[in-house]
Amino acid sequence: MIVLSGERVGAFSVVCKDTDEAARVVSQVKILIRPLYSNPPVHGARIASRILSDPALNKQWLGDVKLMADRIITMRTQLKDLLAKEGSTRNWEHITNQIGMFCFTGINPQQVEKLIKEHSVYLTKDGRISVAGISSNNVAYLAHALHQVTK
Repeated sequence: MIVLSGERVGAFSVVCKDTDEAARVVSQVKILIRPLYSNPPVHGARIASRILSDPALNKQWLGDVKLMADRIITMRTQLKDLLAKEGSTRNWEHITNQIGMFCFTGINPQQVEKLIKEHSVYLTKDGRISVAGISSNNVAYLAHALHQVTK
């Protein structure tokens, strides 16, 4: 999937139990999207088309995607390793077992609140954090903060 920030490009999928339900859902979705869909921007679609149809650009894009994916994997590994170095006895394997740009930390809402208030680390109430927002400059701070609220 190509993501173009600031552009209205993407996909919307719904799984239905049967064709009758699917027809009803499609009918309602069409009503909802009509104002947005009447005149969609073409800029993002043109960029995506160009990247996907030009072998050199496609190769470069795939390389960039690989670099980003590898960086996220590295940040996950560093976070888990630094938590152990902090002295955490919790099992943090789920950090490296998960994939993608977000990670469910496994902490509870009270611990999330402490991270926010005491360490200025922001994540969703269910403990989901953006791994894409973790860098070599802040991963040690994050590990320390996570350890502090979970010990």
